Amino acid sequence: MTLAIIGGTGLTQINGLTITGQQSLETPFGPPSADFVFGKLHGKQLIFLARHGNPHRIPPHKINYRANIWGLKQLGVTEVIAVAAVGGIGPEMAPAKIAVPTQIIDYSYGREHTFFADDLEHVTHIDFTEPYTPALRQRIIQAAENAAIEIVTRGTYGCTQGPRLETVAEIKRMTQDGCDLVGMTGMPEAGLARELDMAYANISVVANWGAGIVDGEITMTEIERNLHVGMSNAIELLKAISLLAD
Repeated sequence: MTLAIIGGTGLTQINGLTITGQQSLETPFGPPSADFVFGKLHGKQLIFLARHGNPHRIPPHKINYRANIWGLKQLGVTEVIAVAAVGGIGPEMAPAKIAVPTQIIDYSYGREHTFFADDLEHVTHIDFTEPYTPALRQRIIQAAENAAIEIVTRGTYGCTQGPRLETVAEIKRMTQDGCDLVGMTGMPEAGLARELDMAYANISVVANWGAGIVDGEITMTEIERNLHVGMSNAIELLKAISLLAD
């Protein structure tokens, strides 16, 4: 069993990870976002990929999600934990909080979202009833309990196109749809992992309230301040997860 961590905004490296090597790959879908970094965390092997590149330069709608997930599969990865910076919509999702969502709604468009598009012998459908693998989610939750890290253990992630933030009206619609979190990278990443039969779960770090939830504009200063706290806790959570790895 090989675990991969995909790091989003605010997480381009993991403090405490002993790097043992790195590798660039070409895939049938082009180049991944960055080199794959091999390392050990608490003595457990894992692979790390910076979703937006390193340095952080690829906007959400331009990420080559297919190459990223295909590359991980090619390297033998069986489990993926995706870390992402998000906005909070639900009342529990305050800035700097960590959530482990249970469901996802895809509002993105124009992204290459499947491996099953061309040169098919037959049309392929996947079951996506539970977009996040329950057993992997439970391991994250158990690790948080073991490390006394407060997390929200449920929620629906709404994936928007980006790179702009959302309008007040869009957040109101997402609230009506049942979204608790808003991010820009949750899809097609989760669906692609399912297509390649990889366990997949998400750790969402809340960087700000969604537009209109509280008064005032959303500033990068606010986002960076909350990410500093939230990502520090997320790294501690990843370390606790590695202690539970087989």
